[in-house]
Amino acid sequence: MDAIYDEIRVGLHAVWRRRWLALAIAWGICLAGWLVVSQIPNQYVSSARVSVQLRSVLPGQDNPMAQVDQQRDVDRVRQTLLSAVNLEKVVRGTSIANSVSSDRDVADRVAALQKAIKITAQPDTNIFEVSATIANGGASDASNAKLAREVVQKLIDIFVETNLAGTRDEASQSLKFLDEQIDQRQRQLQDAEGKKAEFQSKYMGSLPGTGSLEERVAAARNQLAQVNSDLAAAQSGLAAVNGQMAGTQPSLPGTAASAMGPARARVATIQGQLAEARGRGWTDSHPDVIALKNQLAIANAAARGEPMAGGDGGAPNPLYLSLRSMQADRAAQVAALTQRKGQLEADLSRLDGTMGAQPAVAAEQASIDRDYLVLKDQYDKLLASREQVRIRAQANNEADSVKISVIDPPTSPRKPTAPNRPLLLFGVLIVGLGGGAAAAWGLSKLQTTYPTVQRLEKASGMTVLGSIGEVVSDTVRTARRRQLKLFAGGAGALAGAFLILMSIEFLQRGLVA
Repeated sequence: MDAIYDEIRVGLHAVWRRRWLALAIAWGICLAGWLVVSQIPNQYVSSARVSVQLRSVLPGQDNPMAQVDQQRDVDRVRQTLLSAVNLEKVVRGTSIANSVSSDRDVADRVAALQKAIKITAQPDTNIFEVSATIANGGASDASNAKLAREVVQKLIDIFVETNLAGTRDEASQSLKFLDEQIDQRQRQLQDAEGKKAEFQSKYMGSLPGTGSLEERVAAARNQLAQVNSDLAAAQSGLAAVNGQMAGTQPSLPGTAASAMGPARARVATIQGQLAEARGRGWTDSHPDVIALKNQLAIANAAARGEPMAGGDGGAPNPLYLSLRSMQADRAAQVAALTQRKGQLEADLSRLDGTMGAQPAVAAEQASIDRDYLVLKDQYDKLLASREQVRIRAQANNEADSVKISVIDPPTSPRKPTAPNRPLLLFGVLIVGLGGGAAAAWGLSKLQTTYPTVQRLEKASGMTVLGSIGEVVSDTVRTARRRQLKLFAGGAGALAGAFLILMSIEFLQRGLVA
């Protein structure tokens, strides 16, 4: 511990002996360092927060033209704000224009602004922070602070104007492109329709049905199957009527045609209606059958009270007459269905013959129909897309799809963000003092001196008998006091220079505020 203490004492003594050298070096380092620090321009930052709604005005659309990805939105905002065209407007619309005299100067200012402006998007939000850093060494701090705010405000104004015009231009360009595509598809569709009509006239005009050969064959087979089913049902109904007629007498015995009164005629009519209903397949629980039975009971009661008139001939059986009418209807239906079946079988035979004899015709028709359907589908989609773009453009004219609102207006910076000049000035002072002390101590190592008896014994290897103290006279003491005052004045002047620089720095900040 004593050795360390001795080393410290020796080092301090060596520095003190060369204090003028240390002070001179400290002054040199501080002056050079403070000069460098003074050349560093203050940086003033102005920032603003804006909310940018980049979603479509028509929600729920599946059209990719109406969907905007969030990352794409961020890139679009950044590219719009930092484009060379917009930055040139910023240069010419702010006080930067006072310092440019040629296109080269404008290009240099634009390049500088691209580095000075920063666009930051907050995660999972539509809020953007726009900041501009201005550090113009040739201008005052107040001018730099004002210019930073002007740049941010001008950027926001330009973005709003560019967006409104850009949205309308984009809609106009989209409509123009879609109109061109629709005209092209329409011409292609007309050509396809002409080929289709020519093919129909050449190969399909004499064939039954509509559509392609496969569709006509399928339709004919379906119709034939339906006719066969209807014919079987009609034949079954005709057989049932024939069976009923076989068990029914054509005339009623014991009555004469002229003896039938109104009541008995009513009974005959109701019986005929009841027979017709049963011929249709209605059961006794059917409401109409129940009503006819009730009417028949009432008519029978009235017929029993009606007097009989004599006559020789039998009266026709109304049930038989009704069955015979039904038989005629069933027979006519069977005949019509049989004729229809024969026609369909003939048509199907012709279609099968055409497909077997000319297989290339079917392939050609399939190709023509396929091309036509593809063009028709594309044409319909283009029409729908054009209508969506037109509606979206109309909506944009009434309410902008991109809404920009300023959350925090551009700030007016009151102090520089960089550099931290007070800290740099103090750091230069510390480095200067340390450098001066280090130089004095290093010089003491180069010059051989023996400040203590122990060092002399160690260096010579001999025993030192003693030491003689310095006798300081009044003249020497007075001279040393004068030198000490001069040294204190030099050191105080260095500290005073530091305090003056600090005062100037805070005074400049106060002028900006």
